[in-house]
Amino acid sequence: MNIETFQVYCDLVETTSFSEAAERNGITQSAVSQQIRALEDGFGVILVERGRRNFAVTPEGEVFLRAARSILDSYRGIEEDFAEMRDIVAGQLTIATVYSIGFHELPPYLETFREQYPEVDLQVQYRRSNQVYADVSENLADLGLVAYPQERKGVEIEPAWKDRLVVICPPSHPLAKRKKLDLKAIDGERFISFEPDLPTRKAIDGMFSQAGIQVKEVVEFDNIETVKRGVVIENAISIVPGESVGPEVASKSLVRIPIDGKFIWRPLGIVRRRTKAITPAMREMITILKTKKAEG
Repeated sequence: MNIETFQVYCDLVETTSFSEAAERNGITQSAVSQQIRALEDGFGVILVERGRRNFAVTPEGEVFLRAARSILDSYRGIEEDFAEMRDIVAGQLTIATVYSIGFHELPPYLETFREQYPEVDLQVQYRRSNQVYADVSENLADLGLVAYPQERKGVEIEPAWKDRLVVICPPSHPLAKRKKLDLKAIDGERFISFEPDLPTRKAIDGMFSQAGIQVKEVVEFDNIETVKRGVVIENAISIVPGESVGPEVASKSLVRIPIDGKFIWRPLGIVRRRTKAITPAMREMITILKTKKAEG
Protein backbone atom coordinates (compact mmCIF):
# COMPACT_ATOMS: atom_id res chain seq x y z
CA MET A 1 0.00 0.00 0.00
CA ASN A 2 1.34 3.46 -0.88
CA ILE A 3 0.23 7.03 -0.20
CA GLU A 4 -1.36 7.34 -3.65
CA THR A 5 -3.86 4.61 -2.76
CA PHE A 6 -5.22 6.70 0.11
CA GLN A 7 -5.69 9.63 -2.26
CA VAL A 8 -7.44 7.45 -4.83
CA TYR A 9 -9.89 6.21 -2.19
CA CYS A 10 -10.63 9.73 -0.89
CA ASP A 11 -11.22 10.97 -4.44
CA LEU A 12 -13.51 8.03 -5.15
CA VAL A 13 -15.66 8.79 -2.11
CA GLU A 14 -15.76 12.51 -2.91
CA THR A 15 -16.72 12.06 -6.58
CA THR A 16 -18.70 8.78 -6.19
CA SER A 17 -17.26 7.93 -9.59
CA PHE A 18 -14.53 5.44 -10.51
CA SER A 19 -13.90 7.29 -13.78
CA GLU A 20 -13.56 10.72 -12.12
CA ALA A 21 -11.27 9.30 -9.43
CA ALA A 22 -9.16 7.78 -12.19
CA GLU A 23 -8.98 11.08 -14.07
CA ARG A 24 -7.97 13.00 -10.96
CA ASN A 25 -5.08 10.62 -10.31
CA GLY A 26 -3.95 10.08 -13.89
CA ILE A 27 -4.68 6.35 -13.91
CA THR A 28 -7.20 4.06 -15.56
CA GLN A 29 -10.63 3.24 -14.15
CA SER A 30 -9.52 -0.37 -13.95
CA ALA A 31 -6.56 0.65 -11.81
CA VAL A 32 -8.90 2.43 -9.39
CA SER A 33 -11.05 -0.69 -9.10
CA GLN A 34 -7.98 -2.86 -8.52
CA GLN A 35 -6.65 -0.58 -5.78
CA ILE A 36 -9.99 -0.49 -3.97
CA ARG A 37 -10.35 -4.26 -4.28
CA ALA A 38 -6.83 -4.72 -2.90
CA LEU A 39 -7.71 -2.57 0.12
CA GLU A 40 -10.87 -4.58 0.75
CA ASP A 41 -9.06 -7.88 0.40
CA GLY A 42 -6.24 -6.71 2.65
CA PHE A 43 -8.56 -5.66 5.46
CA GLY A 44 -11.24 -8.27 4.84
CA VAL A 45 -14.05 -5.71 4.61
CA ILE A 46 -16.23 -4.03 2.00
CA LEU A 47 -15.48 -0.32 1.72
CA VAL A 48 -17.95 0.75 -0.97
CA GLU A 49 -21.16 -0.70 -2.32
CA ARG A 50 -20.96 -0.82 -6.11
CA GLY A 51 -24.12 -0.47 -8.15
CA ARG A 52 -24.96 0.58 -11.63
CA ARG A 53 -26.90 3.58 -10.34
CA ASN A 54 -26.16 3.73 -6.64
CA PHE A 55 -22.81 4.28 -4.95
CA ALA A 56 -22.56 4.05 -1.16
CA VAL A 57 -19.80 4.03 1.42
CA THR A 58 -20.12 1.28 4.02
CA PRO A 59 -19.59 1.92 7.76
CA GLU A 60 -16.18 0.24 7.37
CA GLY A 61 -15.54 2.56 4.43
CA GLU A 62 -16.28 5.61 6.59
CA VAL A 63 -13.75 4.40 9.17
CA PHE A 64 -11.15 3.94 6.46
CA LEU A 65 -11.99 7.36 4.97
CA ARG A 66 -11.25 9.14 8.25
CA ALA A 67 -7.98 7.27 8.59
CA ALA A 68 -7.02 7.96 4.97
CA ARG A 69 -7.66 11.68 5.34
CA SER A 70 -5.63 11.76 8.54
CA ILE A 71 -2.74 9.96 6.86
CA LEU A 72 -2.85 12.31 3.86
CA ASP A 73 -2.94 15.36 6.14
CA SER A 74 0.09 14.04 8.03
CA TYR A 75 1.93 13.31 4.80
CA ARG A 76 1.19 16.77 3.39
CA GLY A 77 2.18 18.25 6.72
CA ILE A 78 5.63 16.74 6.28
CA GLU A 79 5.94 18.38 2.86
CA GLU A 80 4.78 21.72 4.25
CA ASP A 81 7.12 21.49 7.24
CA PHE A 82 10.08 20.82 4.97
CA ALA A 83 9.06 23.66 2.66
CA GLU A 84 8.71 26.03 5.59
CA MET A 85 12.17 25.05 6.84
CA ARG A 86 13.55 26.03 3.45
CA ASP A 87 11.14 28.99 3.18
CA ILE A 88 10.13 27.72 -0.24
CA VAL A 89 6.61 28.56 -1.35
CA ALA A 90 5.52 25.13 -2.55
CA GLY A 91 3.25 22.21 -1.67
CA GLN A 92 -0.53 22.22 -1.63
CA LEU A 93 -2.80 25.15 -0.77
CA THR A 94 -6.58 24.70 -0.54
CA ILE A 95 -8.94 27.68 -0.33
CA ALA A 96 -12.63 27.36 0.56
CA THR A 97 -14.70 30.34 -0.53
CA VAL A 98 -18.31 31.45 -0.73
CA TYR A 99 -19.63 31.61 -4.27
CA SER A 100 -19.83 35.39 -4.68
CA ILE A 101 -16.18 35.91 -3.70
CA GLY A 102 -14.90 32.86 -5.54
CA PHE A 103 -16.62 33.59 -8.83
CA HIS A 104 -16.24 37.37 -9.02
CA GLU A 105 -13.50 38.76 -6.76
CA LEU A 106 -11.00 35.98 -6.16
CA PRO A 107 -9.93 35.08 -9.75
CA PRO A 108 -7.41 37.94 -10.31
CA TYR A 109 -5.71 37.14 -7.00
CA LEU A 110 -5.52 33.46 -7.91
CA GLU A 111 -3.95 34.40 -11.23
CA THR A 112 -1.37 36.59 -9.49
CA PHE A 113 -0.55 33.86 -6.99
CA ARG A 114 -0.17 31.18 -9.67
CA GLU A 115 2.12 33.41 -11.71
CA GLN A 116 4.34 34.15 -8.72
CA TYR A 117 4.32 30.66 -7.15
CA PRO A 118 3.91 28.01 -9.87
CA GLU A 119 5.23 25.29 -7.54
CA VAL A 120 2.13 25.50 -5.35
CA ASP A 121 -0.73 23.10 -6.08
CA LEU A 122 -3.55 25.62 -5.58
CA GLN A 123 -7.08 24.21 -5.18
CA VAL A 124 -10.32 26.19 -4.72
CA GLN A 125 -13.51 24.80 -3.18
CA TYR A 126 -16.82 26.65 -3.57
CA ARG A 127 -19.01 26.40 -0.48
CA ARG A 128 -21.79 28.00 1.50
CA SER A 129 -20.59 30.18 4.37
CA ASN A 130 -21.09 27.64 7.18
CA GLN A 131 -19.22 24.98 5.21
CA VAL A 132 -16.26 27.32 4.69
CA TYR A 133 -15.85 27.66 8.46
CA ALA A 134 -16.25 23.88 8.88
CA ASP A 135 -13.70 23.04 6.17
CA VAL A 136 -11.09 25.31 7.75
CA SER A 137 -11.86 24.07 11.28
CA GLU A 138 -11.62 20.42 10.18
CA ASN A 139 -8.39 21.09 8.27
CA LEU A 140 -10.01 20.29 4.91
CA ALA A 141 -9.01 23.76 3.69
CA ASP A 142 -6.02 25.92 4.58
CA LEU A 143 -7.79 29.26 4.16
CA GLY A 144 -11.40 30.36 3.87
CA LEU A 145 -13.05 33.46 2.41
CA VAL A 146 -16.41 34.61 3.78
CA ALA A 147 -18.62 37.69 3.85
CA TYR A 148 -19.57 39.27 7.17
CA PRO A 149 -16.95 37.17 9.02
CA GLN A 150 -17.78 35.95 12.50
CA GLU A 151 -15.55 34.57 15.21
CA ARG A 152 -15.99 30.81 15.51
CA LYS A 153 -14.45 28.26 17.81
CA GLY A 154 -11.11 27.00 16.54
CA VAL A 155 -10.62 29.60 13.79
CA GLU A 156 -9.16 33.08 13.45
CA ILE A 157 -10.36 35.86 11.17
CA GLU A 158 -8.24 38.42 9.32
CA PRO A 159 -10.02 41.34 7.63
CA ALA A 160 -9.51 41.27 3.88
CA TRP A 161 -11.45 44.04 2.15
CA LYS A 162 -14.95 45.46 1.74
CA ASP A 163 -17.22 45.54 -1.28
CA ARG A 164 -20.20 47.78 -1.90
CA LEU A 165 -23.76 46.51 -2.05
CA VAL A 166 -25.88 47.82 -4.91
CA VAL A 167 -29.43 47.49 -6.20
CA ILE A 168 -29.75 45.58 -9.48
CA CYS A 169 -32.67 45.40 -11.90
CA PRO A 170 -33.32 44.79 -15.61
CA PRO A 171 -33.01 47.81 -17.96
CA SER A 172 -36.80 47.77 -18.44
CA HIS A 173 -37.53 48.18 -14.73
CA PRO A 174 -38.99 51.55 -13.57
CA LEU A 175 -36.01 52.12 -11.27
CA ALA A 176 -33.42 51.48 -13.98
CA LYS A 177 -32.95 55.17 -14.88
CA ARG A 178 -32.10 56.19 -11.33
CA LYS A 179 -28.50 57.26 -10.71
CA LYS A 180 -28.68 56.54 -6.97
CA LEU A 181 -31.29 55.10 -4.61
CA ASP A 182 -32.28 55.64 -1.03
CA LEU A 183 -33.52 52.36 0.45
CA LYS A 184 -36.96 53.88 0.96
CA ALA A 185 -37.27 54.00 -2.83
CA ILE A 186 -37.50 50.21 -2.98
CA ASP A 187 -40.23 49.90 -0.34
CA GLY A 188 -42.86 47.51 -1.69
CA GLU A 189 -40.83 46.44 -4.73
CA ARG A 190 -40.75 42.83 -5.96
CA PHE A 191 -37.48 41.42 -4.62
CA ILE A 192 -35.28 38.38 -5.30
CA SER A 193 -33.71 37.28 -2.00
CA PHE A 194 -30.86 35.16 -0.77
CA GLU A 195 -31.85 32.28 1.49
CA PRO A 196 -32.39 33.28 5.16
CA ASP A 197 -29.32 31.51 6.59
CA LEU A 198 -26.82 33.34 4.37
CA PRO A 199 -24.88 36.20 6.03
CA THR A 200 -25.56 38.64 3.18
CA ARG A 201 -29.31 37.99 3.49
CA LYS A 202 -29.16 38.64 7.23
CA ALA A 203 -27.31 41.91 6.61
CA ILE A 204 -29.85 43.01 3.98
CA ASP A 205 -32.72 42.19 6.35
CA GLY A 206 -31.00 44.39 8.92
CA MET A 207 -30.71 47.21 6.39
CA PHE A 208 -34.43 46.99 5.62
CA SER A 209 -35.30 46.99 9.32
CA GLN A 210 -33.14 50.06 9.95
CA ALA A 211 -34.73 51.85 6.99
CA GLY A 212 -38.24 50.82 8.04
CA ILE A 213 -39.15 49.27 4.69
CA GLN A 214 -40.55 45.99 3.42
CA VAL A 215 -40.19 44.38 0.01
CA LYS A 216 -42.34 41.80 -1.77
CA GLU A 217 -40.23 38.68 -1.80
CA VAL A 218 -40.67 36.73 -5.02
CA VAL A 219 -38.28 33.84 -4.46
CA GLU A 220 -35.15 32.91 -2.46
CA PHE A 221 -31.92 31.48 -3.87
CA ASP A 222 -28.77 30.14 -2.24
CA ASN A 223 -26.19 31.74 -4.56
CA ILE A 224 -25.58 34.94 -6.40
CA GLU A 225 -25.77 33.53 -9.92
CA THR A 226 -29.36 32.36 -9.52
CA VAL A 227 -30.30 35.62 -7.78
CA LYS A 228 -29.12 37.57 -10.82
CA ARG A 229 -30.96 35.22 -13.16
CA GLY A 230 -34.12 35.56 -11.07
CA VAL A 231 -33.97 39.35 -11.32
CA VAL A 232 -33.93 39.14 -15.11
CA ILE A 233 -36.69 36.53 -15.39
CA GLU A 234 -39.02 38.15 -12.86
CA ASN A 235 -38.29 41.78 -13.86
CA ALA A 236 -37.63 42.36 -10.15
CA ILE A 237 -34.83 43.88 -8.09
CA SER A 238 -32.25 42.60 -5.64
CA ILE A 239 -29.26 43.78 -3.62
CA VAL A 240 -25.89 42.19 -4.37
CA PRO A 241 -22.17 43.03 -4.17
CA GLY A 242 -21.41 45.54 -6.90
CA GLU A 243 -18.45 43.66 -8.33
CA SER A 244 -20.54 40.55 -8.89
CA VAL A 245 -22.53 42.05 -11.76
CA GLY A 246 -19.75 43.50 -13.90
CA PRO A 247 -20.36 41.21 -16.92
CA GLU A 248 -24.14 41.72 -16.80
CA VAL A 249 -23.78 45.50 -16.60
CA ALA A 250 -21.32 45.43 -19.51
CA SER A 251 -23.72 43.35 -21.61
CA LYS A 252 -26.64 45.61 -20.52
CA SER A 253 -28.70 42.71 -19.20
CA LEU A 254 -28.72 44.28 -15.73
CA VAL A 255 -28.48 47.80 -14.32
CA ARG A 256 -26.41 48.50 -11.21
CA ILE A 257 -27.63 51.35 -8.99
CA PRO A 258 -25.60 52.65 -6.00
CA ILE A 259 -27.38 52.81 -2.64
CA ASP A 260 -27.30 56.10 -0.76
CA GLY A 261 -26.74 55.90 2.99
CA LYS A 262 -25.05 53.66 5.53
CA PHE A 263 -24.82 49.87 5.93
CA ILE A 264 -23.86 49.48 2.25
CA TRP A 265 -20.40 47.97 2.76
CA ARG A 266 -20.02 44.21 2.94
CA PRO A 267 -16.87 43.17 4.89
CA LEU A 268 -14.93 40.12 3.73
CA GLY A 269 -12.60 38.06 5.88
CA ILE A 270 -9.91 35.41 5.63
CA VAL A 271 -10.52 32.38 7.86
CA ARG A 272 -7.72 30.13 9.11
CA ARG A 273 -7.47 27.38 11.69
CA ARG A 274 -6.23 28.70 15.01
CA THR A 275 -3.83 25.83 15.71
CA LYS A 276 -2.53 25.46 12.14
CA ALA A 277 0.96 26.69 11.40
CA ILE A 278 1.02 29.29 8.63
CA THR A 279 2.94 27.82 5.72
CA PRO A 280 4.85 30.01 3.23
CA ALA A 281 2.09 29.39 0.67
CA MET A 282 -0.59 30.49 3.13
CA ARG A 283 1.45 33.54 4.12
CA GLU A 284 1.92 34.69 0.54
CA MET A 285 -1.71 34.10 -0.38
CA ILE A 286 -2.85 36.16 2.63
CA THR A 287 -0.51 38.95 1.55
CA ILE A 288 -1.95 38.96 -1.97
CA LEU A 289 -5.55 38.82 -0.74
CA LYS A 290 -4.97 41.81 1.55
CA THR A 291 -3.45 43.88 -1.25
CA LYS A 292 -6.90 45.18 -2.15
CA LYS A 293 -7.49 46.29 1.41
CA ALA A 294 -4.22 48.26 1.40
CA GLU A 295 -4.98 49.82 -2.00
CA GLY A 296 -8.56 50.65 -1.03
